[in-house]
Amino acid sequence: MTMLPALFAQTAAAGPAGPSPIGSFVMFGSIFAIFYFLVIRPQSKQRKDHEAKVMSIKKGDQVVTAGGIVGEVIHIKEGLKDGQPVSGLSDHVTIRSGESKLVVTRGRIAAVGGDDAAL
Repeated sequence: MTMLPALFAQTAAAGPAGPSPIGSFVMFGSIFAIFYFLVIRPQSKQRKDHEAKVMSIKKGDQVVTAGGIVGEVIHIKEGLKDGQPVSGLSDHVTIRSGESKLVVTRGRIAAVGGDDAAL
């Protein structure tokens, strides 16, 4: 009978065990993985697709600027690097909208379409 109180005394002195740090890491890792696959990855894929469309515009394409102006591309002025033309998001694109001609940077084009139905 004397051993029973001694056994309880040893377990009470040890105290309750806290949560495992490995379990916390697994929980935070799984939350990050869910966040990555539901938010970050689709958004970066959409951004890359949009950038590829904007970089492939050519004369005659219908575009919509970030300000909502719809027009037709009539000229693209590419930047120069080491004397060679280089395409980039800072290229100047001249568009015709109605009777007006506007110059915008390629990076401010929000949508690209080959014809009016695509926009």
